[in-house]
Amino acid sequence: MEEKKMSIYTKSGDRGMTSLKGAQSVSKADDRIQLLGSIDELTSHLGVVKSQEDCVDMIPMLEQIQEKLITVMAGIADSYNQKYRLSQNDVAELEHEIDRLEALFPREKVFVLPGGCKASAELDVARTVTRRAERCMVDVAKRHSIDLMTKQYLNRLSDYLYVNARYVDYLHKSGAVPKMQKHTDAGRSTGLSEEQVVQRVLREIDVVNRISLDSAKKLIELLETYSREHGRKSVMSVCGPDGNMIAVHAMDDAFIASFDISMKKAYTSVAVKMSTMELSKLAQPGQTFYGVDNTDNGKLIIFGGGIPLVYQGKIIGGLGVSGGTGEEDHETAEYGLKMLESIL
Repeated sequence: MEEKKMSIYTKSGDRGMTSLKGAQSVSKADDRIQLLGSIDELTSHLGVVKSQEDCVDMIPMLEQIQEKLITVMAGIADSYNQKYRLSQNDVAELEHEIDRLEALFPREKVFVLPGGCKASAELDVARTVTRRAERCMVDVAKRHSIDLMTKQYLNRLSDYLYVNARYVDYLHKSGAVPKMQKHTDAGRSTGLSEEQVVQRVLREIDVVNRISLDSAKKLIELLETYSREHGRKSVMSVCGPDGNMIAVHAMDDAFIASFDISMKKAYTSVAVKMSTMELSKLAQPGQTFYGVDNTDNGKLIIFGGGIPLVYQGKIIGGLGVSGGTGEEDHETAEYGLKMLESIL
C-alpha cells in the first residue's frame, strides 16, 4: 500500500480549542497553552543561538537545556506524571555553569544594553523569553500543579543565559571568539503553532485519549486491503471511546445491512468493553449477559466483528467489521487491533 503523508494542517483547532492530558478540550487562550507556547518559543530561540557562527562552543549545553525544556512541556501537559519532573541536579548543573562562566571574565555590575554582538543579542532575547515563561508559570501554578524544581530551573536558566551573553560580549570585545563547531543535528527548534506544540508534547509522552479521524482512515485502509486479499466485501466502522462514530467505509458490493451492523459492532465493543465475539459467548442462555442484545434500544450486537481499540491499556475507540461470518469479521477486526499502534 502506498504510504500517504500526513498534512501539516489538521483543521482540528479552527474553532480556537485544543486538548491537554486530563482535559477533553481547552481554549487556546488557556494559561497552560500560553505557557507551552512561551517555552516552545524559547527552545526555538536557543536554536537560533546554536546557529550563530561567532559564538563560544556552547552547543552541547544548549541542546541539553532544550531536552530539559521538552520534559518541562511534557510535565505541564501531564502535571501528575512523576516521569516528567526535573531534579535538583538539573538546577545544580545550571548553577555550576553560571559559576564557571563568571570565573572566566570580569563582569561589570552595570546595566547592559543588549546588542554587543549578534550572538549575545540572541542570548538576551532567549533570556527575556525565559523570564516571560517564568511569569506565565507562576500564574499557571495558582490553579494547576507545577513542580518546584521546574520553577527553579526556569529561574536559573534566565541567569545562565544572561551570564553567557555577557561572556560572549567579553570575548567579542577581546577578539577571542572561537568558531562554533558544526553539528548536523543542531536545528531542533519546532517552529510549530501552539496547538501543534501541545499535540507534539502529547505524542512525546504517548498520550492518546481517542483515535483521531486521520488514524481511523488509515486503519480502514489497512482493513480494506486485508479484506480484499481474503475475498471479503466488508464494511468497517470506527467509533470513539464514547461510542460516537468517527468513520464508516463500505467496500463495493458489500451487503446493505452490513453498514448498520458494523456501526453497532463498534458501538457494542466500547459499550461493554470487550469484543462482540467474547460477548456472544456470555450472552448465551444461562450466561452472565443473556438477553443483553434486547437492551440499549437494540444497539448491541452479540456476534463477532466488534473489538475495542486498546492502546497502552486504554480504550481509545471501537472497531466494527461486517460482511463475512462472525468468525471472519472477528479475524479482520483483530488484524486491525494488531496494526493499531503502527498507524497512531
